[in-house]
Amino acid sequence: MRYALGIEYDGSNYYGWQRQKNVISVQESLEKALSKIANEPIEVVCAGRTDTGVNATNQVIHFETDKVRKDVAWTLGVNTNLPKDIAVSWVKEVNDDFHARFSATARRYRYIINNNRLRSAILSSGISFCHFPLNENLMHQAAQYLVGQHDFTSFRTVHCQSHSPTRTLHHCNVSRQGEFIIIDVKGNAFLHHMVRNIAGSLMKVGQELKPVSWLKEVLEAKNRCVAGITAPSAGLYFVDVDYPEEFGIPKRNPGPLFLL
Repeated sequence: MRYALGIEYDGSNYYGWQRQKNVISVQESLEKALSKIANEPIEVVCAGRTDTGVNATNQVIHFETDKVRKDVAWTLGVNTNLPKDIAVSWVKEVNDDFHARFSATARRYRYIINNNRLRSAILSSGISFCHFPLNENLMHQAAQYLVGQHDFTSFRTVHCQSHSPTRTLHHCNVSRQGEFIIIDVKGNAFLHHMVRNIAGSLMKVGQELKPVSWLKEVLEAKNRCVAGITAPSAGLYFVDVDYPEEFGIPKRNPGPLFLL
């Protein structure tokens, strides 16, 4: 049997999603909890691997097991065995054609910035912070240069292992809710640090250090050195995955927190 699970996690205590030697990862923690419920070793596949410190509200994974368990075992039971900063939000039995990674048609991220003159103690983690005033309208205008199919070499880390820098962005929207700036990006796939590098570049436009048209120049340069800094990981959330309707994968509010 193959199951799909929705996973939510605060990534601040983990060295990313992927299982690694000698460091703690989200994948390892989840597999340990699932293995306890299944009473056999379980390995999972995710929709999109996240980096060190990156969060998720709607990660999707799948795993296989011959063990028959009620849905409550794969949700409440697994949550009982997980650390408090990782949680299962839903479970669904799927057919063998479903694959958390390869069946996905789009992935969506949100980067959240607390744009305030003074930092918040309550929001000291799980969110980015910028004390310089940001103009979200200019940021949104600049972000539209990134929509469509492009070579995103300027926005990927030099350590990126992807064979091709070409990706397609379906939308790249910037909005404000009170003191919070939300950068909302949806695409077919993403390069290593791509969203954080986009966020760092948009913040330069938002501070009016660069004109709106500068982002087009950065994209066309195909040179990481001309873009903005890599924004901190704390503000980044993996918030949604699209799958063909035939799989019936549940949809939840992308979040995080109060965001719709």
